[in-house]
Amino acid sequence: MPHRRYPTRPAAPWPRPRAAWVAACLAAPLLLAGCDIPGLGPDPRAVQKESEAKAIGGACRHALRGLEDCFILNPKAAKAQVFAGWKEMDQYMRENKLEGAPSVLSNLEKPPAAPAAPARRSEAETREGGAGRSRS
Repeated sequence: MPHRRYPTRPAAPWPRPRAAWVAACLAAPLLLAGCDIPGLGPDPRAVQKESEAKAIGGACRHALRGLEDCFILNPKAAKAQVFAGWKEMDQYMRENKLEGAPSVLSNLEKPPAAPAAPARRSEAETREGGAGRSRS
């Protein structure tokens, strides 16, 4: 059998197309590194909720409230973040030898219950002169 010769590929128009492709792939991350692409960072509402929960914890510690009371008073706040804020404020207060301010909520007395309003008679009873009652 005669030796079969396969046709050679035609020469590429650029001397090294792979080198250009590799250079473009390496340059793309460097060019995009300085961009703020929306949607890649944390959700701003989630960040706000976390920082608010930390502030609640710090305020509870400053008001000399226990963690359990703080959790009960703020059921919608994330407990882990409330604890982190409480702990951070506790450390800060101990380092700087600060005394907490007693909570105003715990010192308030409940207002006396208002007396029950007398039951109103219906309009029909007032027109009829108190129908349904015996007149003796």
